[in-house]
Amino acid sequence: MPSAGLLSNRKFQLVGGHSALDFVNCLDWRFRKSGAEELLTTYSDLLSFTVQAGLLKKPEALGLARTVGKRSACRVLMAGKALREVLANFFYSVVDGGPPASGCMEALEEHIEKARKHQRLTWRGARLEWSWAQVWQEAEFPIWVLALQAAELTTSASLIKVRACDNAECRWLFLDTSKNQRRRWCDMNLCGNRMKSRRFKAKRKD
Repeated sequence: MPSAGLLSNRKFQLVGGHSALDFVNCLDWRFRKSGAEELLTTYSDLLSFTVQAGLLKKPEALGLARTVGKRSACRVLMAGKALREVLANFFYSVVDGGPPASGCMEALEEHIEKARKHQRLTWRGARLEWSWAQVWQEAEFPIWVLALQAAELTTSASLIKVRACDNAECRWLFLDTSKNQRRRWCDMNLCGNRMKSRRFKAKRKD
């Protein structure tokens, strides 16, 4: 039996509006005093996330799950978490109104450069496009895809729309595409209702 296993059954809450933000949110309750909850515990979790986020096709992910060995799976999972924390440092710096640290940007650039090395420019129709150079069986493929998703968001005009949930223990990231740019919660069914209920109970105690 392949050591990487099949795809996990974990379902992710994709509320960020962009896969790079949802990827950061895979460390749940990041700011909770009692500790965060890791949602990416296996390489199969990483594959499942990329499939659910629409970054990898299920046959591609299943092929990796069947062929990637245990050592490679562990190594890539650690590298994926490293990328995630670089992105967390970058986006939370932006949300909090400060420029990202130079070391953070250098680390992000390194991840993006590694991914770009595995792409080629190809002529499609009437324009050039970046395409992957036969890397679908490489264990790192999910990380490279995520790195380029991060590159797209961090260099786009949409970066100014990145927000963090008002629940101080959650602070899940999301793109605020609301008309008045005043979205407060990662999701009303998650933190929105939870915080409203908490405030209601506090008022009753008073």
